[in-house]
Amino acid sequence: MYFLTKEAIETDVLRAAVLRPEAGAVLVFEGTTRNHHDGRSVLRLEYEAYAGMAEMEMEKVGRQVADQWPEVRIAIAHRIGVVPVGEASVVIATSAPHRDAVYAANRFAIDALKEMVPIWKKEVYADGSVWKANTEVNGDGPA
Repeated sequence: MYFLTKEAIETDVLRAAVLRPEAGAVLVFEGTTRNHHDGRSVLRLEYEAYAGMAEMEMEKVGRQVADQWPEVRIAIAHRIGVVPVGEASVVIATSAPHRDAVYAANRFAIDALKEMVPIWKKEVYADGSVWKANTEVNGDGPA
């Protein structure tokens, strides 16, 4: 399950997609819009994506997870459009028989998503706005 949506992400849907009886560990990561960045008040985020390619790249991330952690199931959803403060921009659900694999796979997936998937973010502040590149992976941008 890999998709983009303009609606609020239903975390329970992604969680249900990865649940199975042999999974002793389920991890759901939610990346949410925070209310500040670099001392500026953030009002909202706005995302744009090259939809067809973005979903293909999200599936590629899923295949990389499956290759590296065959016991892990994964589901990824990313918002496009306006994402208000406190709402999730991205949700990644993983499950596996043991916790070490879900932690590693989930972390890999968010880093790969930010590096590979053509999604662009505009931070809208109280005093203006700016388009941001996905630089979190290199440590050059916001955490």
